[in-house]
Amino acid sequence: MSTKLILVVLRGGDREKLIRCLLDAGFRVTDFSSMGGFLRRKNTTLMIGVPSDQINHALALIRETCPTPRDADEHSATIFVIRAGQFISI
Repeated sequence: MSTKLILVVLRGGDREKLIRCLLDAGFRVTDFSSMGGFLRRKNTTLMIGVPSDQINHALALIRETCPTPRDADEHSATIFVIRAGQFISI
């Protein structure tokens, strides 16, 4: 079974809630501080290793936990889904 790597760049205060939700669902999550965007804002980036058959479940949890703000120019998360060549735990 192949593995995907989900990178979630979060803005705002959804970090703790999303991490808890993903951990409760059995996903492994690594978070780190990041900075980017036009105004060089501080963000949090999450790395989540996900088996391919669970990718839709993980994405649904992210969408439910990080709703789109009412302001059309803003967003609460940017999500990248990348094919992982290997996933090794040692």
